[in-house]
Amino acid sequence: MNRRNFFTGAATAVAAASVSRVAMAALPEPVLQSNADTAAPLTPPNGRPYHPVVTLNGWTTPWRMNAGVKEFHLVAEPVVREVAPGFFVNMWGYNGQSPGPTIEVVEGDQVRIFVTNRLPEATTIHWHGQRLPNGMDGVGGLNQPHIPPGKTFVYEFTARRPGTFMYHPHSDEMVQMAMGMMGLWITHPKGRHPLIADVQRDYAFLLAAYAVEPGAMTPRINEMTDFNIWTFNSRAFPSITPLVANQGDKVRIRVGNLTMTNHPIHLHGHEFEVTGTDGGPVPKSARWPEVTTDVAVGQMRQIELIADEPGDWALHCHKSHHTMGAMGHNVPTMIGVDHRGLVGKIQKIVPDYMLMGERGMGDMGAMEMPLPDNTFPMMTGQGPYGNIEMGGMFTSFKVRKGLGANDYGDPGWFAQPRGTQAYAWQGAPLEAQAPRPTPPGQAPGAPSVRKPAAGHGPAHH
Repeated sequence: MNRRNFFTGAATAVAAASVSRVAMAALPEPVLQSNADTAAPLTPPNGRPYHPVVTLNGWTTPWRMNAGVKEFHLVAEPVVREVAPGFFVNMWGYNGQSPGPTIEVVEGDQVRIFVTNRLPEATTIHWHGQRLPNGMDGVGGLNQPHIPPGKTFVYEFTARRPGTFMYHPHSDEMVQMAMGMMGLWITHPKGRHPLIADVQRDYAFLLAAYAVEPGAMTPRINEMTDFNIWTFNSRAFPSITPLVANQGDKVRIRVGNLTMTNHPIHLHGHEFEVTGTDGGPVPKSARWPEVTTDVAVGQMRQIELIADEPGDWALHCHKSHHTMGAMGHNVPTMIGVDHRGLVGKIQKIVPDYMLMGERGMGDMGAMEMPLPDNTFPMMTGQGPYGNIEMGGMFTSFKVRKGLGANDYGDPGWFAQPRGTQAYAWQGAPLEAQAPRPTPPGQAPGAPSVRKPAAGHGPAHH
């Protein structure tokens, strides 16, 4: 993390004419992220105090105070994101990374954001979910001019209500969001709020999806449905940092969705309540316990729980293809196909041919098959007991006793107490005792589910 001090001197701004009164103000220097690790929460250096968030595999950008206004600087620019070890993707983002830095403010703050465009085309920023003047809403052509390449525009407004918000372009949105342009905005309450609880851990991340051909580095921007890279904050498992908590902590997790489909986010081992959306806090009378909440396109969901069960618990999207890596969607299903005697013959024609999928795809987690350069395996990630066989939108929620309040490091793997782990049965086989309504491999009333032999199919008239 490079937290360089902000400039306080040179007058270098090139601002929009509508905000010319600050056009000659010195720009804060943009604060860059230099790696893909999860940064520690940013302790508020000045202004009203709050409990900061932890941005998963990201960071919160500092600000400077200028005559009572909190000033930030975002630079829209091409970036290269390491989505998984050795797998790099050309993206567009902010301040050296995608997603861009999280902006944290307090309800009532006067905010000024300098936005410099280093993209090859025009852009804007829309402050998703905010109450603000119409001319600051960031929809290019509708309520502001587009920001040309090389220019800096200034947005100014008051953070009027607390909540979890996003920012993203509203200029060539299909391309720019498909390339990774997005970020989080958190507005903390200015004091105790009847619907916003105090928490000990506060995590935030955005869901994003990309269509990257194996061996390529640049997403297919025109894709609508056939994505193959599913990420939390543009990172795919096993490269997503775990969320950690001390046993007994109250934990808040904020999730935003800027993909093209919904994502049912599921947490193991705990119940939670949805306590907020990008529309604001949810009334207590409207909350109920859940273990999965669906986050639709363009939505934020804020969940809260008590981390009272120690262990390493999965946190993931429950759409099964979203917890996989760079899968090929045109692979035929080979389950049950008898390949005996065929593999050797095929390899005489295609020497690199590998038999896969006839017993399911679990073996893919351990296979070291050749892959194109800059491609990561479809299912990967090692746990203490072998392959986890997950990728994409998957990480872990690690609850431990004795973690310090500011300890966000990975505590390692959980050692289950004796007698609390599933184990292999050593007795006599039990399969025959399992009740079954029909014999395995047959449908009720049907002699067989196998394909009929040649000449015995149904008659055609």
